[in-house]
Amino acid sequence: MKFGISEEGRIIEDQVVRFLNEKIIPAEKPIQDETKDTPNGTDTPTMKALREDAKALGLWNLYLPDKEWGAGVSNHDYSILCEHMGRSPIASRVFNCNAPDTGNAEILAQFGTEEQKQQWLMPLLEGEIRSCFSMTEPDTSGADPTGLRTAAVKDGDEWVINGHKWFTSGAIGARFAIVMVVTNPAGSAHERASMIIVPTDAPGFDLIRPVSVMGHTGGGGHCEIQYNDCRVPAANLLGPEHGGFMIAQARLGPGRIHHCMRAIGVAERAFEIMCRHANQRESFGSKLGEKQFVQEWIATSRMEIDQARLLTQYAAWKMDTAGKQNARQELSMAKVVVPNMMMNVLDRVIQCLGALGVSDDTPVAAMWRNGRALRIADGPDEVHKMVIARRELKRFA
Repeated sequence: MKFGISEEGRIIEDQVVRFLNEKIIPAEKPIQDETKDTPNGTDTPTMKALREDAKALGLWNLYLPDKEWGAGVSNHDYSILCEHMGRSPIASRVFNCNAPDTGNAEILAQFGTEEQKQQWLMPLLEGEIRSCFSMTEPDTSGADPTGLRTAAVKDGDEWVINGHKWFTSGAIGARFAIVMVVTNPAGSAHERASMIIVPTDAPGFDLIRPVSVMGHTGGGGHCEIQYNDCRVPAANLLGPEHGGFMIAQARLGPGRIHHCMRAIGVAERAFEIMCRHANQRESFGSKLGEKQFVQEWIATSRMEIDQARLLTQYAAWKMDTAGKQNARQELSMAKVVVPNMMMNVLDRVIQCLGALGVSDDTPVAAMWRNGRALRIADGPDEVHKMVIARRELKRFA
């Protein structure tokens, strides 16, 4: 395995790091202030300007390895870029690399018809519209998508959708949703569901509320949606009928890598804040960094971050060389290891900073609030561990 980034990737990395340090991180506070006067789901003036600058520099759609649609960067190289983006909560949006648009674009590129690509994918890649992904339901286990209840029934040349979703992230201001629905209730567990593109202005698409998450309802929201006799053209079926589970699995592989590498970027920035604070802050007659327990936090955090990075880069490299299907075990392991590492590091940083750590005068408290969900999103730790164990047991059966 080659651990370093390719020469082509290095050029992009240099540009990303420079843009991040010179423009994005200094803009975090202005964008936070502007958000108060900007409707949910809408970019602030500063964000719009940053996105225009990034697009003009070609720092755009970096996540798509197919040069027909994106920058043509490998999963391994993009994982390194993604870590840099993780250092700022606004960077992914600036580079048009934000979820759930990334995952939706990936499956539209892979499974969409030419008409769907022209209508939905191209505006998404141009940054003209946003999208959302509607799968999780409040009344069924989100960890078991084979148990979904939201159903779509064919009526002539239309699909009629009825059901209840929540945590449809980014729905406020989105132009369309990709919805996971049951189209074959009598089918086997993995052949019951399909994916259908639903414009958010379709009759029967009822956005109930953004669910409050850790006291936050801003941005595009994590929304509760009711589908009440929601009608869309039959041509809005994405991919093969009853192939929704297969498409969801294809969507999750790269997404897990992206999440994990951004989480490593979060941990790195928090680690840097802790070290700088420990070098400066005096307590009981000496710098915090001279105290053994603080040194233990720093040493353990450094080791954990580097271990998590190597595992995630290995999973990305394996996706490139052996394919997503053959990298499933490594993807699952990274998805468990990295969020836990991030939360452990953040907890130490908060403890080191004391009262400052739970304030919003540094980004650390927001990192903790936003980061905790990653141990649940894209599959909770417990499900990934169960799957990891089953694969290992099967190898030795």
